[in-house]
Amino acid sequence: MKIVIAPDSFKESLSAPDVANAMARGVKLAAPDAHIVCIPMADGGEGTVQAVLAATQGQPRTHRVQNALGAPIAASWGWLPDQTAVIEMAAAAGLEHIPPSARDPLCATSSGVGQLIAHALDEGARHIVLGLGGSATNDGGAGMLQALGLRLLDANGAPLAPGGAALASLDRIDASQLDPRLKTVTITLASDVDNPLCGQQGASAVFGPQKGASPEQVRLLDAALSHFADRCAAHLGHDTRNAPGSGAAGGLGFAARAWMGAQFRPGAQVVAEIGGLAAAVQGASLVLTGEGRMDAQTMHGKTPMGVAQIARQAGVPVIAIAGSLGPGYQALYSVGIHAAFSVVAGPCTLAEACDNAAALLSDRTQDVMRVWLAARRHII
Repeated sequence: MKIVIAPDSFKESLSAPDVANAMARGVKLAAPDAHIVCIPMADGGEGTVQAVLAATQGQPRTHRVQNALGAPIAASWGWLPDQTAVIEMAAAAGLEHIPPSARDPLCATSSGVGQLIAHALDEGARHIVLGLGGSATNDGGAGMLQALGLRLLDANGAPLAPGGAALASLDRIDASQLDPRLKTVTITLASDVDNPLCGQQGASAVFGPQKGASPEQVRLLDAALSHFADRCAAHLGHDTRNAPGSGAAGGLGFAARAWMGAQFRPGAQVVAEIGGLAAAVQGASLVLTGEGRMDAQTMHGKTPMGVAQIARQAGVPVIAIAGSLGPGYQALYSVGIHAAFSVVAGPCTLAEACDNAAALLSDRTQDVMRVWLAARRHII
């Protein structure tokens, strides 16, 4: 009996590899002879590099770059044997690195992401997977491009200051010093959102408030990004502001599409492909997946949805175990998840659930397996 375990991380509690290991312990308690295959997953956000390295023979790399406010930070990324670099933009410009009181969406810059890309190019990368979740920025990827040599100038010919607000003053773009090595690599954007750059569903309106933007700042940033897109379109001769994923990571998806020829793909699909999930589920009896919270949003590119799609193609049932189940999670039953359970056995605080997540996961997985095994044996 082959059981494939392919969960995402439980945010602020367990990494994807730790979740997979806890679930594997539960499987073994219920089915000691089971053949277990663990493939930690992610959807392009925090934990993507760790999940990919755990599922491959990749190696971690670390470089000092700038965080979203320009302070030095040690940012980790992954190097795979086929000369693929896996980079989380959040490792350099992530919201989690900036205390709430210091968050400034007007000035936050994605410069550190460009610095990580430059380091990957120095290592000889032929392909870059760029995860777009968890950003603190709303600069349309301008900082990333500036770090890679693109010059963004105001009417006086001076370089723009960092951050999205400064883009309102953009007058001229000089691409003569943009790193030529970008033409030698393919870039895949891995994300769980497909928003456009501007408008009511754009980067500023949808994600700006969670980065600290007030309603007035949202309007200012949206106008600045629109102006940036106008100038880019005039320079390049094409406009990608409305392409799916252009609004991801504060608009970094736009910059990568427009200036680096990047292709957008759902993050869970990208990680599943690198980890070999489709091959692993062949011949499996059951797939177990999960994430910290499952609700209606899980349908929109989150890990359990991606895992269910792959397992469904192979005709393998899927059971999900989550930290909590929110409104609308039942919609997942229509796309290949056969049942979903919360790890929590009874009332407890969030802190208690996080502190005991590994044990709770193991216990609940054992419970799920016992029911599933009983059903297989026609006991129930």
